[in-house]
Amino acid sequence: MTSNVNHIERQTLLAKIEEDRETILQFVRDLVRAKSPNPPGDTRSSMQCVRDFLDARKVPYRMENRDETMPNLVATTTFGRHDKHLVLNGHIDVFPVPDPAQWSIDPWAAQERDGAIYGRGVADMKVGTMASIVTYAYAHAMGNEQLDGRLTLAVVSDEETFGPNGTRHLFDVCPDEITGTAVLVGEPSSRHTVRLGEKGMLWLRFKVETQGGHGAYVHMGPSAVDQASTVIADLRKFAQFDFQEPPGIVAALAQAGETYDRAFGTGASENARRVTMNVGRINAGTNVNMIASQCTFEVDFRLPMGVVIQDALDHIEKLREVHDFTYDIMMRSEPNWTEPDHEFVKVVAKNAGAIAGAPPQLIPGLGSTDARLWRNRGVPAVVYGPAPRGMGATDEHVPIEDIFDVVRCHVLSAFDYLAVEKT
Repeated sequence: MTSNVNHIERQTLLAKIEEDRETILQFVRDLVRAKSPNPPGDTRSSMQCVRDFLDARKVPYRMENRDETMPNLVATTTFGRHDKHLVLNGHIDVFPVPDPAQWSIDPWAAQERDGAIYGRGVADMKVGTMASIVTYAYAHAMGNEQLDGRLTLAVVSDEETFGPNGTRHLFDVCPDEITGTAVLVGEPSSRHTVRLGEKGMLWLRFKVETQGGHGAYVHMGPSAVDQASTVIADLRKFAQFDFQEPPGIVAALAQAGETYDRAFGTGASENARRVTMNVGRINAGTNVNMIASQCTFEVDFRLPMGVVIQDALDHIEKLREVHDFTYDIMMRSEPNWTEPDHEFVKVVAKNAGAIAGAPPQLIPGLGSTDARLWRNRGVPAVVYGPAPRGMGATDEHVPIEDIFDVVRCHVLSAFDYLAVEKT
């Protein structure tokens, strides 16, 4: 139960957010305007915005960089001697913009329209990262009489392509500092959902090779493109794989169906419970009048709870008995899930519910985030951020009031988890 003293401190934090309203909005705009598409992944201008914000508030930090064009910032404050340790994690690289002309508004201008901020990366995930930074700055200014435990801020690069230079690098160089006892990540969710897990991910690169030949002499030998298309068709049959979902996941998704679709688009709740496959890239042939002698293609499998990576690999190995191809694994991550009865899950859910006016749905996400790196180490990780409007597509945007909802939830959740109990 929240004490009267803690209630007053929570109200003070909420008043502080309102007082800093214009500063927070300007911080979001600055982050979006500091272009950081990945690839190529150069986030130095965005990181400078972060450093300027912290420097202005005299908040200490240090840089942990494997690649100087992809910097990472780490800061830790210790309050008292409690063993709780909350980590706030966010990335500053964003998806590229293949064709800015397809946007109705400049993707790098962070303009306001119809009560929302538009721009590449505003939803994924510069609003969430900003919320983590603001939360850390507020907490750093507090003392041992208010907070007890440790709070760590990890602002990273190289997340969009799951590269080695961001959070994975921090686990290599300072694992004790960033592991924590709970993690909050501001990746997209929505006001009505809290993400406790995510589907598994398996990225593969396939290669099909044939003798090739002249395009007019197709009777002389097969095309690598034609053979690759047959392999792709048989790979898709893995979507029919029979598996058993964990009962808790079944119950959560059955209850969250309508809310899930409202947050992530119609059909999202169905996709959360099935194997999906996307051919993201394909490269083949030399000339139009030549039989392609080589075809490479890259596949992204997403695996629901109850399916493991080995299931997919077994399916692929069976296909090699009838098709001639080679493959290598680009990236892999098993499905992962934090139990909904964990203390920090309850903290975030309580605050999200107060903001939305109704308890949030606790769900697994369709996409992968850095939260998986903590869950795979046995650390509870919670994702709460804005809805993914236009994420990875055109006209990405976040309503201004949603921006402040994310900040409120992060600030109050960090306070509640680390607050000194008072009577």
